[in-house]
Amino acid sequence: MIRQAKGKTPRRPPPRKPASNQKDPVGVYCRVRPLGVEDEECCIEVISSTTIQLHAPEGFRTNRNGEYKETQYSFKKVFGVSVSQMELFEYVAKPLVDDLIHGKNGLLFTYGVTGSGKTFTMTGSPGQGGLLPRSLDMIFNSIGPYQAKRYVFKTDDKNGMEVQSEVDALLERQRRENNLPVPKTPSSRQKLDPEIADMIKPEEAYKADGVDEDSSYSIFVSYIEIYNNYIYDLLEETQEDAIKPKPPQSKILREDQNHNMYVAGCMEVEVKSAEEAFQVFWRGQKKRKVANTRLNRESSRSHSVFIIKLAQAPLDADGDNILQDKNQVTVSQLCLVDLAGSERTGRTGAEGTRIREAGNINQSLLNLRTCIEILRENQMCGTNRMVPYRDSKVTHLFKNYFDGEGKVKMVVCVNPKADDYEETLLVMRFAEMTQEVEVARPVDRPICGFTPGRRHRNQAFKEELSRKLEERGGPIDRDVPTVINHLVHSLPPLPSCELTDPHDDITLPRLIEALQNRHRIRQMMTEEFNKAANTMKSMLQDLDSNLIAKDNFIHEQNGKLGEKDKIIQANKEEIERLEKRARMQEHKIDILQKTTKIYEGDKRSLQHELETREQRLQRELSEKRRMEQRMHGVVSDTQHKWEKECERRVNAMQLEMQNKLWVKDEKLKQLKAIVTESKTPGRPDPPPRQTQPQPRQMQTQTQPQPQPKRPSREERLPAKRSASPSPLPTTTPVRPLHRRSRSAGGEKWVDHKPASSLDLGTVLQPVVPNAIQVSAPNEKALSKCDRYVLTHQEVASDGEIQTKLIKGEVIKTRGGGQAVQFTDIETLRQELTTIPSRKRKSSEGAPANGNQSDGAWTDVETRCSMAMEMRAGSNMAPGFEHHGITKRRKP
Repeated sequence: MIRQAKGKTPRRPPPRKPASNQKDPVGVYCRVRPLGVEDEECCIEVISSTTIQLHAPEGFRTNRNGEYKETQYSFKKVFGVSVSQMELFEYVAKPLVDDLIHGKNGLLFTYGVTGSGKTFTMTGSPGQGGLLPRSLDMIFNSIGPYQAKRYVFKTDDKNGMEVQSEVDALLERQRRENNLPVPKTPSSRQKLDPEIADMIKPEEAYKADGVDEDSSYSIFVSYIEIYNNYIYDLLEETQEDAIKPKPPQSKILREDQNHNMYVAGCMEVEVKSAEEAFQVFWRGQKKRKVANTRLNRESSRSHSVFIIKLAQAPLDADGDNILQDKNQVTVSQLCLVDLAGSERTGRTGAEGTRIREAGNINQSLLNLRTCIEILRENQMCGTNRMVPYRDSKVTHLFKNYFDGEGKVKMVVCVNPKADDYEETLLVMRFAEMTQEVEVARPVDRPICGFTPGRRHRNQAFKEELSRKLEERGGPIDRDVPTVINHLVHSLPPLPSCELTDPHDDITLPRLIEALQNRHRIRQMMTEEFNKAANTMKSMLQDLDSNLIAKDNFIHEQNGKLGEKDKIIQANKEEIERLEKRARMQEHKIDILQKTTKIYEGDKRSLQHELETREQRLQRELSEKRRMEQRMHGVVSDTQHKWEKECERRVNAMQLEMQNKLWVKDEKLKQLKAIVTESKTPGRPDPPPRQTQPQPRQMQTQTQPQPQPKRPSREERLPAKRSASPSPLPTTTPVRPLHRRSRSAGGEKWVDHKPASSLDLGTVLQPVVPNAIQVSAPNEKALSKCDRYVLTHQEVASDGEIQTKLIKGEVIKTRGGGQAVQFTDIETLRQELTTIPSRKRKSSEGAPANGNQSDGAWTDVETRCSMAMEMRAGSNMAPGFEHHGITKRRKP
């Protein structure tokens, strides 16, 4: 058993691409509506015939900085408020009507906000006909004498056109008139609507040039609307039911064999005059969806599309009948679209159904803008993004025009009142973007191979035949069968043929003679007719030969013109290439100039920064040299100071050792004296000797016992000095020492207690109120306080630990830091009166006249005679500077 091969779906042929590589931009025109009486402020100004300027109204700011911004937009042509409908038609629609008659498609649509005059521009008013009625009038003025009889062209259901003979057309016409599926349109001028009849004045009529006389034409019109993204046929006749009316049936879009979109099931009416076409249009216009809004009394709630389809077919070789070949039929169409205006529901006051209608209108216009944007991006950037034509019925229906099936033109209608400024701004941006989209130029239709002028020759032959008949006394009629009938009646009449007697020999010979006479006249007429026909044929042949020669000459000239056109086109392309290259070079030069300016600015800034850094470096070097000199001086001073200090300490150590030796010598002498005295009997005991001096407080009350002096030793050695470094001389003024303690004041204190301080467990403890306790001074604490106290512990001369509170004031220095100037010292000390002192005061060897050295207390005073300065901005430990303070001696 052989298995049958599975059938495959045939591959769909690719869409037809235009054969022409030339492209034309979308023609965008602007029309400004006159300002209303109640509108005072105007936001649009016509600058030139191609440019308008938008002014921001009062209270509306377009820039963030609050400035008013004026924008200009350019169009192919700008029509001001004084431009008439006839001038608008001449610039915009007349070229599209010429292309329609010559077999090319066209699309014209009006665009703008609601109430901007789109419907008036397309339809017009009595006495001021719009683009649509003027286009129909021009079409019928051009093809009126060459129209075919009704129903010779017949539309099929697949967007095609068929041709049938005059007999079939006559039968079709009779059948339709009997059935009356479509009411017959009256052609009488008195029965027309006066609004339609008075739209166009006779002197405003136009006529196309170069109409092919060897073709027959027929016009079909259809009228649809796109309401809420559904397509409805406005010419469809529905049976009205008053009890239960049926809603209109929406139509669908289909694609024909040439990949053109059409509305399936849409009614196409054949019209034979402009008046009839106007009436058909008006019949559908009455069914269109309109509503009353706050901004427009008759606002269009749908997009209307009026389609004018022109079918033309060439005549046969005789120039008498239409060629019965479907492939020779050329169909072109012109779509006149009145788009509904974009609107904001807040301004129109729409509610319920009106809101839904406005949403669908705005969505369809948004889809149109999206398709235009993507087409522009694909053409300018070389991308291949898919254009979303199917998102809306408007774009899906007219996608063939943007793919190169005809010219596209748009009339942007604007209202200059200030309330529509924001919507007008968006419309202008869309129009500016649409002008950058290019559409492929449609190709010319092929010319059939018949000799041109066939209709004229046939008409001339009929006129010549009528003239000949007129010369021979025949009837002057253009209809050949009628002429033949008259010729038959002009022959000699036949005698009576009634036979009453079988032997009658007169009637039959008389009849034979009459017939022979008629036959002879007929032969003569036939010979003359043949002679005239041969003469006419020779004349026609001569005319044909002359026409062929002229055609050959014209063809040669056309060939030469074609070559010249190719040369001109090549030169134009070369010029465009050079201009493009020049623009590119200019653009590169501009970029290089901008880059050079940027680099020069960077160079200047870097040079300025380099000079600044060099100056800073020079200042730093000079500062470094000054700092080195300063530090060198400080180092030399410090070295000299410490040399003196070392020398002083060595001398002090030598003196201390000599004192210790002297004390030991004294002890040995006393021991020796005791031993000696104990051996000598009867000698009285000497009084007891005091080895350690009493405390300073006691010395001020009682006179100490005289101490033995060493001969020549105290005179040779200098007085004992403190072990602390000697204070440096200073010029800083010192505040006089106060006798009373000021630690209980209201100032804020820095309580500096070193971490090595010991707790002595005494009853009396130093308490500083309103103080910040620190273990090491820092800049932060000193900047917050105005007084300073240092708790210092040291071993007294009797071996006990004494506490000294060294107080000072915090002052600000010129360098921005803080300095501590010591002003007072408080001493806290413990004494045991029952235990003798363990150490000898260093002043015991001093002379008794009171000119003794400072003693042990001088060491602490000397070491505390300094000021501590914290440098501003220092990240390291605080630096110290020694400032000598002249201390007051105790009495």
